[in-house]
Amino acid sequence: MSMDKSWLEEQRRVDFVIDEIGKRMDHLQQAADKNRTDIVSIRKNFWDNVTVNFDDPLEAIETAASIKQQAEVLSESERVYQHNQKQLVALEKLRRSPYFGRIDFLEKGFKKAESIYLGVASFLDEDQLEFLVYDWRAPISSIYYDYLPGPASYDTPGGTARGTLELKRQYIIRDGQIQSLFDTGVTIGDQLLQEVLGKQSDAQMKSIVATIQKEQNQIIRNERSELLIVQGSAGSGKTSAALQRVAYLLYRYRGKLLADQIVLFSPNPMFNSYISTVLPELGEENMQQTTFQEYLERRLGSAFSLEDPFTQMEFVLTAMDMPGYVARIAGIQYKASLDFLQTIEDYIAFLGKEGLLFKEILFQGEVLISAEQIRKQFYAYDTNLPISNRMALLATALIKQLKELARDEAEKAWVEDEVELLGNEAYRWAYKELRKKKQYDEGTFDDFESEKALLSERVVEKHFKPLYECVKSFQFIDAIGIYQQLFAHPEFVSEIAVGAKLPESWASICKHTMERLAQKELLYEDATPYLYLKERLEGFHTKNTIRHVFIDEAQDYSPFQFAFIKRLFPRSKMTVLGDWNQAIFAHTAENSGFKALPALFGTDRMEQILLSQSYRSTKPIVEFTRELVEGGEMIEPFQREGGKPTLLKLEMMDELEQKVVERVMGLQSSGYGTIAVICKTANESLEVYERLKSNLPVLLVDKETISFEKGIVVIPAYLAKGVEFDAVIIYNASTTQYSRESERKLLYTACTRAMHELHLFCVGQLTPLIPIEVVGTLLVEVEG
Repeated sequence: MSMDKSWLEEQRRVDFVIDEIGKRMDHLQQAADKNRTDIVSIRKNFWDNVTVNFDDPLEAIETAASIKQQAEVLSESERVYQHNQKQLVALEKLRRSPYFGRIDFLEKGFKKAESIYLGVASFLDEDQLEFLVYDWRAPISSIYYDYLPGPASYDTPGGTARGTLELKRQYIIRDGQIQSLFDTGVTIGDQLLQEVLGKQSDAQMKSIVATIQKEQNQIIRNERSELLIVQGSAGSGKTSAALQRVAYLLYRYRGKLLADQIVLFSPNPMFNSYISTVLPELGEENMQQTTFQEYLERRLGSAFSLEDPFTQMEFVLTAMDMPGYVARIAGIQYKASLDFLQTIEDYIAFLGKEGLLFKEILFQGEVLISAEQIRKQFYAYDTNLPISNRMALLATALIKQLKELARDEAEKAWVEDEVELLGNEAYRWAYKELRKKKQYDEGTFDDFESEKALLSERVVEKHFKPLYECVKSFQFIDAIGIYQQLFAHPEFVSEIAVGAKLPESWASICKHTMERLAQKELLYEDATPYLYLKERLEGFHTKNTIRHVFIDEAQDYSPFQFAFIKRLFPRSKMTVLGDWNQAIFAHTAENSGFKALPALFGTDRMEQILLSQSYRSTKPIVEFTRELVEGGEMIEPFQREGGKPTLLKLEMMDELEQKVVERVMGLQSSGYGTIAVICKTANESLEVYERLKSNLPVLLVDKETISFEKGIVVIPAYLAKGVEFDAVIIYNASTTQYSRESERKLLYTACTRAMHELHLFCVGQLTPLIPIEVVGTLLVEVEG
């Protein structure tokens, strides 16, 4: 059959499916309109249909039942309306582009192949018997992603179905018209990927269901692994695959798994904005999204001024000449390690026998229960019990003791003074309460002592309520003091943790930690260890309802942080995605949590997948960036041509601003919608923004930025992680900015943000992180 004839037949089928979708939408719209009318009517006439009578007990029961029935009718109508609206949204997407792929599969035992059309959602014919479009997540759809024409199989609930894939066809359909149609015998991809990847970047990440590759499909459909580790080069589609995996799991376990039982930890709030539309595009609700820092702030923010990882990063990149810099770097790395986790565990074992610190319980400036009393009570419990169990027993005992003290307090003069100042409402309340207790004869009210005692109890209860809450939340534990105690004397750790592997600068680390804690400042490297210790004393705030945890940019997490997360989500499967070549934080230099995962979780139900092909950038950009990192030869560029990255070398700093402005204007005239001027630090980004804003409509991205916007942005390299731009300008790739080996991955991360064009500017000597042989992959210009 000629391609022209095939094209006409395929367009006729597209027209037919779109027509069927239109009919379904008309039917749903009519139902939704009627539903909306019913809802308005029920709300308007709600009380007309309810019998209200609270005077008689039996009538009151009937009233409650009537209200409940009417509320249920309203709730069901609203549920149906919302369901119809959701279907209409999904169908509108299908109407514009009903499907993107077709497979003809001849199953073993059948005489004729079935044509399967794949789209972002399923769509059945009018009789609900035949699939006109299959959801890309359906079991049979996996053939499209995993096989070339020839023998193929897919898993079904009843076992494995085997047969022959006779045809694999791909479409680009826009507004109901086929724009491209081609058969492929190689992979998903090259032609369709070229079309998709050649487009400009946008303010939100897009769904990749039409271009999912075989290795990405293995990530998406993996159901067996408790821990799935994805190591992928920059631009390899790690995050996209993870989001499609969420969509697949919600589809596969519909009715058993909800979106709010899935948590995604992302690198920063702006990234959450960037990916926020992917799941809604696929008709799914977004999972919970957070950052690890946001979680720390929720748990610790009220007790400390809490440093964030980006402030720590600024220190690492800019404070090399400050006193104590080397010691702090050593502290960052040690406190991130499993060695320090073991030290904390040894300390907890010590605290089980001695050394716990408590706070006295005060009331109106007087000590009700002393810290020493609390300490003795705690250590009187069975030492074989975990500390957290003993703390729970202690809290119960303290509440009981406080209630006894409250009874004594009711006799004091200050209580009587407050009772006399109470208004009529309080006295009416006392009268009703005493009537309930039958301490008054009908129609009399003369037992003033009972009334006074009841009101005294109420006054004391009001004042003691905050004390009860403090005890219930374990505020009688001096958690800060207990953590400080670990650093108060450098030799202490060696005494309680025999064989602890302490850094040489341990004494300096202890001194610096004590100074910051004394100022109620918690450094980022201390936040996880401190919270872990606190949780081990009080009982872990585990999230048992969460079933899947996704961690993006996993190379930035320390072993200690992963150990904490593992304990936080004890019933969850975990998918972690990252790139060792983008491990830019100081604590990952020696202690990548990414590499420690097998030891933490075990290997029996763990799987690792490597994504080596980079799709984001053009081939010339990848060929340059892969030379910047060790093992870069393993990164495979996708065959998408483009211009060489450029290097413009300048003699004077004054020239830089003008040249950058000229280059940005040139990129704008080429039609690029997202252009990033990437600086090394936030301080440099602010300075550059101030220089450029009079000549360009630039936006400054900092750690407070919560949404990703199109346009020209100035951004520090470490905040650009995970995001892509049409064109990237490295503001100053000189030796004054990038000179240390520890900054190599930061430069690599910055350069790999570029999709179509990459331009490096350099004032003076070029960074030694780009060796002379690599400069040959650049188009070099020299000014001055």
